[in-house]
Amino acid sequence: MQVRSRRRDVVSPRFLAGDRVKVRAAYPIGHVRTPYYVRGKHGIIERLCGAFANPEELAYARSGLPAQPLYRVRFFQRDVWPDYSGESADVVEVEIYQHWLEPEEDSR
Repeated sequence: MQVRSRRRDVVSPRFLAGDRVKVRAAYPIGHVRTPYYVRGKHGIIERLCGAFANPEELAYARSGLPAQPLYRVRFFQRDVWPDYSGESADVVEVEIYQHWLEPEEDSR
C-alpha cells in the first residue's frame, strides 16, 4: 500500500547540507528516537533524507503527522566522546528528526 502525503501533512525542511546544528538536550519519558549520546552535541547536516511520519508519535498509535524532515547529522567523535583517542577526523553519523535540532549558536 502506497502512502501519499499532502503538502500540509509535511513540515518544511529547516536546514541545508553543511548547516551547523545542535541536538536538543531533552530527556523526555517514552519512546524517543534520538540517541542519548548526541543530545546537547553540535554537528553538521550531512543531508536531508526525506520526510517521514514521526516514529515517536507512531509508537503510541497516533498518525505521526505532520511528517518530519529526517537529516543525517555528522559529529566528530572527539566532540561526542571527550576521551576518544582515535583520529581527529573520525566521525559518527546519526539520522535525527528535525524537531530535535536547533541552529547552532554563533558563539561556538
